[in-house]
Amino acid sequence: MSQARVLVVAEDRVSTRGRVYTTEGVRRVNRVTYELLNRGRDLAGKLGAGVDVVLLGVALDDYTELIQRGADRVLVLSGPAGAVGPTPGQRARLLEQLIREEEPVVVIAAATTTGRTVMPLVAARLKTGLTADCTSLDIDPGDQALLQTRPAIGGNIMATIKTRTRPQMATVRPRSAPPAERDPARQGQVVERQYGEDLLVTPERLVEFIRDVTQEVDLEEADIVVAGGKGLGDRSGFVLVEKLAGVLGAAVGASRDAVELGWAGYPHQVGLSGKTVAPRLYLAVGISGKIQHLAGMQTARTIVAINNDPGAQIFQVADMGIVGDALELVPALIEKIAALKAAKG
Repeated sequence: MSQARVLVVAEDRVSTRGRVYTTEGVRRVNRVTYELLNRGRDLAGKLGAGVDVVLLGVALDDYTELIQRGADRVLVLSGPAGAVGPTPGQRARLLEQLIREEEPVVVIAAATTTGRTVMPLVAARLKTGLTADCTSLDIDPGDQALLQTRPAIGGNIMATIKTRTRPQMATVRPRSAPPAERDPARQGQVVERQYGEDLLVTPERLVEFIRDVTQEVDLEEADIVVAGGKGLGDRSGFVLVEKLAGVLGAAVGASRDAVELGWAGYPHQVGLSGKTVAPRLYLAVGISGKIQHLAGMQTARTIVAINNDPGAQIFQVADMGIVGDALELVPALIEKIAALKAAKG
C-alpha cells in the first residue's frame, strides 16, 4: 500500500505585462505557502504521511526552497505548452484530477482570495467537505481525523470541525502559523504532469486582467496594516489613513462601512466578507469593531485602536487604545513619524 499523502496547494503571484494576463509572467511562491508547509509537516508527522506541494501552471526556476521547507514531492501541473489561465474553473479541474489520481487524506490551501474561490469548486466536484478560514489544524489521535478549528458565529466562538467525507479539505488563515524553517539537508522530488486541453475547457473566459493600482503593499501579506472606518467621517478623512500607511510603509485596510461608502475599493476590505489579515501591527482608525470586522484581523500580533468612543468594541481586542478624534490624532502621528524617519536619514 502506498504512503498516505498530505497535499498543500501552493499560492503564487503572477507578474503581468500591462493590464492583460499572460502565462509568460514570472511566478513566485508566496510566504503563506511556507506557512502551509509548516502545517502540512505537522499533520503528516501525526499521520505517518508524506507531504506534496502542488503548483498550477508555469513552472518555477527552482524548487529547492519548497523541498527544504518540507515538501517530499513538488507536483507541477500544466496544460498544453504549459498554459494554464487564471480562471477558477481551470485550476479547480486540474486540482480535482490530481486529487483523484493521488488520493491524499488531507488537502490544505490558503484562505486567500484564490483559495476561497478555487477550493469550494474542487470540494463540490469531489463531493467532499471543506472547512474554510481555519486558524488551527490537528489530528484526532483516536480516529486519525482532521480537527479543523475556525471562528464561528461572527467570531464569537471557536468551533472544531470533523469532516466525514474524504479527502478532508481546509483553507487556512494566512499568518496563523510561522513559515516552515529551511532544512538544507532535506531531499525531495519534482514531478511534472501535463494534462490535455479538454481538461481546461470551462465556461469562463478571461476578458481582461486589471491590476489593482490602489495598493502598493499587498494587504494579505503586509507586516503593517492601517485600516479606516466610518468614524473618519468622509472620504477626506479616509485619506489620512492612506497618508499614515504611506509613511509607515503599510497596507491600507478598510471596514465594510468604509467600502460601501465608496472611500476605498473592495480589495481593501477586512472582515468576514473581505480579507483576513494577521500582520505584526494592525492600526484601526475610526473602526467601531463589529464582530464581522474583528473576525478578519483579531489574530494580528499587536492591535492599536483610535476611536472617539471609549465604549467601542474594538478596544476589547486592542493591545493599545487611544480615545480621541482621529482627524486630530492621525495628522500628528504622520508628522511625528515623518520627522523620526527624516532624522534617521
